Amino acid sequence: MAVVFRWLLRLVSAALVLGVIGVLLTYYLASRSLPDYDKTRAVSGITADIEIIRDNAGIPHVMALSDRDAFFGLGYVHAQDRLWQMTLMRRTAQGRLSEIFGRRTVETDTLLRRLDLYPLAVQSVQHQDAATLDALEAYAAGVNARIEEINSDSLGRGAPEFFMFNAPISPWQPADSIALVKLMALQLSGHLKEEVLRARTSLLLADEDRLADLLPDMPGGGVAALPDYANLMPDGLAPYSPSQTRHAFLSPIAPRGLAGASNAWAAAATRSAGPGTLLANDPHLGLTAPGTWFLARLQLQSGGVIGGTIPGIPAIMVGRNERLAWGLTSSYMDDQDLFIEELNPENQEQYRTPEGWAEFVTRRSIINIKDDAPVTITMRSTQNGPVLPGSQFDLASVTPPGHVAALGWTALSGRDTSLSGAVALMNAGSVEDALEASRAYVAPSQNLTLIDADTIAMKTIGAMPRRTAEHQSQGRLPSLGWKRENQWQGMLPYSANPEFVNPQGGIVGNTNNKSVNRPFPLHVSFDWGDSQRVLRWRGLMQGRQVHTRDSFIEAQLDTVSEAARTLLPLIGRDLWFTEEAAPEGTPARQRQRALALLANWNGEMNEHLPEPLLYAAWVRALQERLIRDDLGPLADEFHHVEPLFIERVFRDVNGASKWCDIIRSARVETCTDVARLALDDALIWIDETYGTELESLRWGDAHQAAHDHPVLGEVPVLRYFVNIRQSTSGGDHTLQRGRTSGRDPEPFLNVHAAAYRGVYDFADPDSSVFIASTGQSGHFLSRHYDDLGQLWRRGEYIPMSLDTDLARAASVGVTRLVKP
Repeated sequence: MAVVFRWLLRLVSAALVLGVIGVLLTYYLASRSLPDYDKTRAVSGITADIEIIRDNAGIPHVMALSDRDAFFGLGYVHAQDRLWQMTLMRRTAQGRLSEIFGRRTVETDTLLRRLDLYPLAVQSVQHQDAATLDALEAYAAGVNARIEEINSDSLGRGAPEFFMFNAPISPWQPADSIALVKLMALQLSGHLKEEVLRARTSLLLADEDRLADLLPDMPGGGVAALPDYANLMPDGLAPYSPSQTRHAFLSPIAPRGLAGASNAWAAAATRSAGPGTLLANDPHLGLTAPGTWFLARLQLQSGGVIGGTIPGIPAIMVGRNERLAWGLTSSYMDDQDLFIEELNPENQEQYRTPEGWAEFVTRRSIINIKDDAPVTITMRSTQNGPVLPGSQFDLASVTPPGHVAALGWTALSGRDTSLSGAVALMNAGSVEDALEASRAYVAPSQNLTLIDADTIAMKTIGAMPRRTAEHQSQGRLPSLGWKRENQWQGMLPYSANPEFVNPQGGIVGNTNNKSVNRPFPLHVSFDWGDSQRVLRWRGLMQGRQVHTRDSFIEAQLDTVSEAARTLLPLIGRDLWFTEEAAPEGTPARQRQRALALLANWNGEMNEHLPEPLLYAAWVRALQERLIRDDLGPLADEFHHVEPLFIERVFRDVNGASKWCDIIRSARVETCTDVARLALDDALIWIDETYGTELESLRWGDAHQAAHDHPVLGEVPVLRYFVNIRQSTSGGDHTLQRGRTSGRDPEPFLNVHAAAYRGVYDFADPDSSVFIASTGQSGHFLSRHYDDLGQLWRRGEYIPMSLDTDLARAASVGVTRLVKP
């Protein structure tokens, strides 16, 4: 027995020793890829020495004597900190994820191949202006200099992820950067999904008033009645069936309601407490670890420029230079249309056009799959765009037999000069220069908010499709592709894009709200991203005669929900303090406690309060009860509460209170009945999830910001090192927007928020501030992986200064790239 015990002890000890050795070896290999910020390295491809000063937040200040060398330095620092992120995005755009992830990503690769984004990016290279071509080539050389350094010095393959996945890194090319711009356009586009959902819903709701309730138009101007989708399409549409579409692994397609969003506003000097203009901007994107944004400063020939970059793209996308500041918000321009194409019944390789039958443009593509046989797909396109399979976007549910669906989209251009616009914008010295530079933007369409010393402006940039006034569905529903009136007639001129320069009130801004009220086809869009935040923003802007940097910060961080302030008095008007006393522990008593808390709440979605969770759970359960009876399984597609819908129902706009009556019950339910039942539903869910003590609930426990690693975020144990979770305030309809997932089991998880915030004050430009949501590094062993995250969560900022001495005084290292 003693011998057995000794051997067991030896085996356990040996296992522990081997385990410790394994952990130490893993840490050593992973830490080899941590970049050294304090060094001198000889590199080829530069015209003069480059100095890169890393301030105490890890932000690189790239000091160069030429623009070409500055972009070289930006490529180098991007590759230092975000090489895995860059190569993953490039593989996504190329449709080559399956080479390292196997069958999990075949669906994603198939879609990207069919969209043809990367070949279109290759074609677009030759259409850039000379300055942008120079920037692209220098940037690629900087990235490749870092890759060469990794290979020559055995620096852990560049990132820990490269040890876990066999992903050889090919040299960076200029087309790669343009492809990433197109990938961003795909991530920010949502009109295709809106068209499909509107079509599917219209097939269930015969009453067009009920369709207008559930998918409401933004207030401000009427919209002509749309045709019934079933009558618009040829016979043979299949009856509705539940969606089979799921969010594919590493898909860049955002779920409905989670495409682009943002806030931006500017004040003229007449509305500023100081002698200069003001601008605040916080672009909203899906939260990831590392974050999308990378803060950087470049010293160009035109002067210093500082702000947010996207790794892989050689441009400061949002930020300022010495004379100009700019911010971006999603414009929600309708730049996508779905076309239903009729197949020739006698030749399936042909489709109908206004001129008769035509051959599809066909090409085959091979998707190589790790540990599996390759898959060959046949890509087809029509005059209107690439053909998409029925399995994508639930297209099969709205496509009649004998037809296919094709996508028209402005980003599907081989002459995309958007990056030239971004490079020119960095060098612009005035609002006028910036507006001229932005002519080059194609996709994604954005609202560009600008300030210089004495001018403020907002301009919608990006190509706007030219539709005919006779378009059958006005771009709101899939339309017949062979009807000439449905086809795009090129693009509208840049002058047709909405523009606001020095408005009389001295304030301009956008929260993704409806920006213009113009008749179709100059309408810009029927679907907008906000109807609630703009109400709060307008009140905060007009509530002060003059603004300061701090008042703009206060507005950026505001967490009051105008939606809650509007809806609670409506849905609770017959419930407040009207019930008889109920014993402790009964549903009636719990309902009374919840109503008492909500009655005294001001609508602030503060992370430490219980009321935001009670409100959010109540209105979510309420919408579910209102629509489930009428829509059945299609109700699963409405993940987020639509305040305009609930308001229409409880105000009985055009008879919208019909939604409150449950069709399948004998009695006629009132909206008060449904509100009470929904509150009980919400309290049961809260009890099962968080407990019965309502006063001790915290909104932040449910509304955690989920900065999850896209690849390693679900790996046991490792997930605790790579994912960043933070309790946050705000919600779906607050200026400090924290868009919830809307999906069980964590419907209020904060998954889409302001991953970058910047406030620029031209009374004292170096007092401008900015912040990103995680940290500069993509390496989870780096202290800069999440060091900005806590500042971001608390609503704090760091200085956004072009003062080189200030950066040098607090630097964590200086890298010198020298000529060999």
